[in-house]
Amino acid sequence: MLPHPANGNSRLSFWPRVREFAVPPSMIETATARRRVGDWAGACAAAGVDIDLDLRSVARAHGREPAARLRADLRRLAPDLLRWHLPRIAPDGLLRPGLTLTLARYGDDAPRPLHLVVRTPPAWADGGQRISLALWDGTHREAVARRHPHPRPSRRFRLDLHRHLWDAGRSGELRTRSGADRPPRDAPSPTPAPLDTVPEAWNCAVDRWADEAAILLRAEGRTAGPVTVRFGSRHRFTLARDPVEDTLRIAPASTDGSTAALPVLPDAATWVLPDLELLRTGAIEADRLHPLVAAALVPDRPRPDSPARNPDRAAGQPHLVDCRGALHRIGLVDGVLAPLDHDPAEIRREELLVALTGTPLPCLQAIDDAHRRPDCLTGVRERLVHGDTAGALAVVEGLLGPDAVLRGGALRDELEAAAQRRLTYGLFRAGLAGPGPRSGHFFPGLPRPQKVRPRRTIGR
Repeated sequence: MLPHPANGNSRLSFWPRVREFAVPPSMIETATARRRVGDWAGACAAAGVDIDLDLRSVARAHGREPAARLRADLRRLAPDLLRWHLPRIAPDGLLRPGLTLTLARYGDDAPRPLHLVVRTPPAWADGGQRISLALWDGTHREAVARRHPHPRPSRRFRLDLHRHLWDAGRSGELRTRSGADRPPRDAPSPTPAPLDTVPEAWNCAVDRWADEAAILLRAEGRTAGPVTVRFGSRHRFTLARDPVEDTLRIAPASTDGSTAALPVLPDAATWVLPDLELLRTGAIEADRLHPLVAAALVPDRPRPDSPARNPDRAAGQPHLVDCRGALHRIGLVDGVLAPLDHDPAEIRREELLVALTGTPLPCLQAIDDAHRRPDCLTGVRERLVHGDTAGALAVVEGLLGPDAVLRGGALRDELEAAAQRRLTYGLFRAGLAGPGPRSGHFFPGLPRPQKVRPRRTIGR
């Protein structure tokens, strides 16, 4: 996930939008309520997570001990927190498509360890930004895995070594693992790091690499040795501790393929946590963060009873329009947007005038603009792209009323496109949309999927 923008560092303008729209407060509230009563499946449903595993068959296939550990992990899983921390790509902050991440491993001494994984759909089927929870045992017996472009867990994108990013019981470890308890990089550091090798603009968590590499090596059954750090598909470094000087050595990786077998530092350990950077620069307030993230990064702040709401305009509040030299009100009447300062007879005359190609009243023009391209269109589009359909419809209903009939325009196009994306995702899940754009297969009646080029990924 190489965050190397063309015109300087764009992280501070990118991540606040992601944090506002990608995981809405309503999702956090509902998922948290279900998790606290032990309903992990209900929490997953609230967070847009599809379940592709069967607990009853785990004990028969893998034994009681892995099944018990899996059940305990599912009860601790905070799917909204997991969605908050999943890798994202520019320019829209969508989830990195076609990815399989390991959340936990069971039976490491077995020939085929069992992985609890989360999968993101391919880019052409990412409608609603839904993700799926499944088990991986090294085979392709699972139906969704056979259709997924990358069903095997990624070595680079893994969260089994970062349980604090999805385990509600360990979310407090985020403060230490993210380096929030240490001074920022531009402040004096007790452990100098060789920053001349890694460009400063990459926002790497170099001061955490030594500790994270040690965690990785222990998980791989090693006590020492080099570790690979990847930036995108073309940039690689190797980390190795000098036993004489007791310092961390960072050097460009060899191009002869000799480093391919080395352990790969997880992507979550490579970059500075976006939330930490946003807090330190004042680009976001702690109240706008996920409650578990805010509690870890700013432990001394007063904890609110519920997540902060998005600052949308209150539903049903009248608009003011300059209509022929006077300020007129436009508000909801019987569930639809209507001019409040014109009598029905005048409105009927104006509608007849419009039908005869005349110029309507400014109040009627404002209502038409609100139906076709409202001021809130950007927020509606962001919510739809990130899968918050309920939030987008709430904004639209607050503006136009629950009984409004949308007219042709940008707003209606966005809602129809979002519905089409959700349909495509459902067909992908059902195996009716073909294995992907490369195969040339597509479902009759749907537009042919286009090959999607990977977009630049914003680093952590």
